[in-house]
Amino acid sequence: MNRIGFIASSLLVLLALASSMLFVVDQRQYGVVYALGQIKKVITEPGLNFKLPPPFQNVRYLDKRLLTLESSDSEPMLTAEKQRVVIDWYIRWRVTDPSEYIRNVGLDESAGANQLNRVVRNAFQEEINRRTVRDLLSTRREELMADVKREVLEVVRGGRPWGIDVVDVRITRVDYVESITESVYRRMEAERKRVANELRSTGAAEGEKIRAEADRQREVTIANAYRDAQKAKGEGDAQAAALYSEAFGRDPQFAQFYRSLEAYRASFNKKSDVMVVDPSSDFFRAMRGANPAAPAGR
Repeated sequence: MNRIGFIASSLLVLLALASSMLFVVDQRQYGVVYALGQIKKVITEPGLNFKLPPPFQNVRYLDKRLLTLESSDSEPMLTAEKQRVVIDWYIRWRVTDPSEYIRNVGLDESAGANQLNRVVRNAFQEEINRRTVRDLLSTRREELMADVKREVLEVVRGGRPWGIDVVDVRITRVDYVESITESVYRRMEAERKRVANELRSTGAAEGEKIRAEADRQREVTIANAYRDAQKAKGEGDAQAAALYSEAFGRDPQFAQFYRSLEAYRASFNKKSDVMVVDPSSDFFRAMRGANPAAPAGR
């Protein structure tokens, strides 16, 4: 029984020792093997590898992928015309030589990002000091980013190479500081209000002009229509008078009778009308019968 326990414990020790001596390097990483704080070898290919157990040898990993560093502060910079602007930027970089990177920068990616952030900001400050705001917003922006990239590469490839490569430098935003931005927005708002008021007043004047023209055309149209109506009415009355004259000329007694009926209709138009007349007057001749000379009581 003691022998079985001894064998099992020995196997466990061997497995622990083997696990501390074997390590796997991912295809997205570099493997750096240390021995007593010194770099012994750098493994760039993925796969299973062997090392001595701790504390004789240790392994650390560095990312070999393309990394992105974005600006983290909003401190303004001065342009050539002494305007205070705030820029947002980012760079794409990668570790190319793990040994130089560890010796001159640090043990992980954050150390390189911190130092690179300072170098990039200084390069932007130097280049922006030489340019105006118009240059930052025009096609010369590409020239600015290329100059910043060149200066950063000069630093990281200088006397003490960092073991990294800067692939791209880009500006994502250029803006005035908040106080200037608010002033610019107020001026823009005032200008827009001025233009809006001018457009509204112009529109009101055009509206009045259109309404006045429409009223004039309405009055002209009504006048022309009234003139044409009166003309048509006059022609109709003339034709009616001619017809009446012709008809009444043929039979004067019928004409007299028709006029009397028209007079009666006009006089007795309402039931509430009250008339006091002499029945023997000529006004009631048509009602007294066919003989106009008959007495009023018959």
